[in-house]
Amino acid sequence: MENLKIVEGEGGDLDVLMNAIGRKARKAARILALAPPEQKSLALRAAATILRARVKDLLDANALDMANARTKNLAASMLDRLMLDDKRIAGMAQSLDDIADLPDPVGRVLETFERPNGLRIARVATPLGVVGVIFESRPNVTADAGALCLKAGNAAILRAGSESFHSSRLIHACLVAGLKEAGLPEDGVALIPTRDRAAVGAMLTGLNGAIDVIVPRGGKSLVARVQAEARVPVFAHLEGIVHVYVDAEADLAKAEKILLNAKMRRTGICGAAETLLVDCAGADRLLAPLVRLLLDANCEVRGDEATRKVDARVKPAAEEDWSTEYLEAIIAAKLVDGVQGAIDHIETYGSHHTDCIVTENKEKAEKFLREVDSAIVIHNASTQFADGGEFGFGAEIGIATGRMHARGPVGVAQLTSFKYVVHGEGQTRA
Repeated sequence: MENLKIVEGEGGDLDVLMNAIGRKARKAARILALAPPEQKSLALRAAATILRARVKDLLDANALDMANARTKNLAASMLDRLMLDDKRIAGMAQSLDDIADLPDPVGRVLETFERPNGLRIARVATPLGVVGVIFESRPNVTADAGALCLKAGNAAILRAGSESFHSSRLIHACLVAGLKEAGLPEDGVALIPTRDRAAVGAMLTGLNGAIDVIVPRGGKSLVARVQAEARVPVFAHLEGIVHVYVDAEADLAKAEKILLNAKMRRTGICGAAETLLVDCAGADRLLAPLVRLLLDANCEVRGDEATRKVDARVKPAAEEDWSTEYLEAIIAAKLVDGVQGAIDHIETYGSHHTDCIVTENKEKAEKFLREVDSAIVIHNASTQFADGGEFGFGAEIGIATGRMHARGPVGVAQLTSFKYVVHGEGQTRA
């Protein structure tokens, strides 16, 4: 599979390539939908073993990608997402093993009920079919997306960004080798073998009905394009404008620990905090220590008038700062009027991704968790737990902020649909 022809031109050749990939994936999806759990898990464990054996090759491929990325002057957050090292490769392989160990989602009986006429009806989980995944700089998405789709009995068509092209091809080769070892169709996980951007447009059309759902993983411009142009359903989030609200009844030491981790553990991920909200009733006790904690950690703070007064290093916040996903060491900060003020601010400026309240008051926490309409709401913990792996899903194919089908981390369970299975004893309808 590593010797696939790289098609760089546009037009007929690309159309032929893309439609062929779609047809093969659709055929593979029928086989994967019926594959026994043990066979799918075998493919994933074999891929993990092969990945561990090819660490040096993968580091060499990633070095090429990193060198190319530096010539393009990519932001530090993008370079961080792109970079692989021994630890991250080991994490990828472990993720494959973790997904293999998950309960098989296909065939789960989600609900049963019986009608007065004696019909017995069950709602049973089934694979989605063919999942198209379009992503940019994170090569680990190749492993996570391919593995999650396979575990859920789906075929996957992956389109890596040009930044991660060499790394993704090698990771894909490991997945294909795992499929082959398990006796499953190698076309079950396809990687588009071209950097031609027209391939994205082809996927968004659905490849003549081959693709059932699209998942974009990348920057705002990519996700916006996918949401605007896709002719098939989309699981996605446009931005992660993540808030940490520190209530007047928060434990300061706990708030400091949570805030620093939420913002600075990794600034370039979608679960990183972008706005700090502090209850004005607790400002005298909370605001200055929290702001100085961030500043001393080399995080730029852009604040309202009250926030600027606590430290001269705080820069003035503009209106657009409240709705900006920085993905770097910058945070916006302001005072709000209690938990209701925090909820109102989040409703106005948030992106329905992840939001957190820090408080020791159970009633305030429950109000926040009930009324904030985000895919993930958190009480007294870092927003960087907004991750499928941390949820016990093994990994995630993305975070969905829509309200249809999947919401929050999209793992194997969310990559299934369902059908109704009806048992009768000869009943007919009057």
